[in-house]
Amino acid sequence: MTRILVTGGSGFIGQHLVSELVGAGHCVRVLDVRLPTRPMPGVEYVEGSVLDQGLVQEVMRDVGEVYHLAGHPGMWKRDRDEFYAINFKGTENVLAAARKRDVARFLHCSTESILFRSSKPGQPAAEDAELSVDEMPGPYTRSKMLADRLALQAAASGFPVVVGCPTMPIGTHDHNHTPPTAMLRHFLGGGPVRIYLDFIVNLVDVRDVAHGLILAMEKGRVGNRYVLGGDSIPLGQVLALMASVSGRRKLFVPIPGRLAELAASVIEFNANYVTRRTPAATVEGVRIARRASALSIEKARRELGYAPRPVEPVLHETIARMMAAPVSEVLKHA
Repeated sequence: MTRILVTGGSGFIGQHLVSELVGAGHCVRVLDVRLPTRPMPGVEYVEGSVLDQGLVQEVMRDVGEVYHLAGHPGMWKRDRDEFYAINFKGTENVLAAARKRDVARFLHCSTESILFRSSKPGQPAAEDAELSVDEMPGPYTRSKMLADRLALQAAASGFPVVVGCPTMPIGTHDHNHTPPTAMLRHFLGGGPVRIYLDFIVNLVDVRDVAHGLILAMEKGRVGNRYVLGGDSIPLGQVLALMASVSGRRKLFVPIPGRLAELAASVIEFNANYVTRRTPAATVEGVRIARRASALSIEKARRELGYAPRPVEPVLHETIARMMAAPVSEVLKHA
């Protein structure tokens, strides 16, 4: 039986991916810096970093397929160089080890954020977008673009690599509070008034992303990207739904993009030099939002058979779970 390696398998998407792979009868090995509090039966867990070249070579032993999900999904680190190290150098290490072991198939998990154009904001983003690293709005997207380019270069040289680009997954078991979950918590918590930048968000059930990655591994064309998303809707519509579901009366005040970026710079400065805690907003996050456009999943539908469910039920479920959490937990991420 083919052994499958999942880097970052204890993360939000990774947990759901591993669960589906195990349910399909696959033999799975997980490499992650954090092991789950409740390990899945039958899964081999290895604690460690993709930056440890020796360990990466070792976990690649007897592996036929690799899902590379390990990376830093946030947009703020005290040391910005960590984005380059984890997202790019980590990918470089995993790709090199997979090629050395002659792995039969490699799935690189990228992000929607590298597909949005700066020169033509509002234009539909596409999987075949050819953007440069210099066009990226910050250190997170630069590191992800470099990793994406590395994966596609490997495919061009003959290594069987396919790239999956998840949009904004939501759902259960997001213990590390990835950006979409953190965003929802921010608007659910806090005071009665919240300012926001209205932009197009593409929310998707995390279970659909996990299934989409498997479809891309099985059916995707080498050297191709596939957007794994759901419904593209304005943030203002999401906030209205949140208010309806939660029953919490709030006044959501939209602000212009330039003002949002200015506010984010102040918030980020405070995080960098005063609180040393993850900020509620970052300049890069606002710049990505200002570029955001509707994302088409037609290529994934057509070539992979990808069919995500409507996002509203999982949004209801996610908000309900947040409301059931202790108030202190909600406010901590407000």
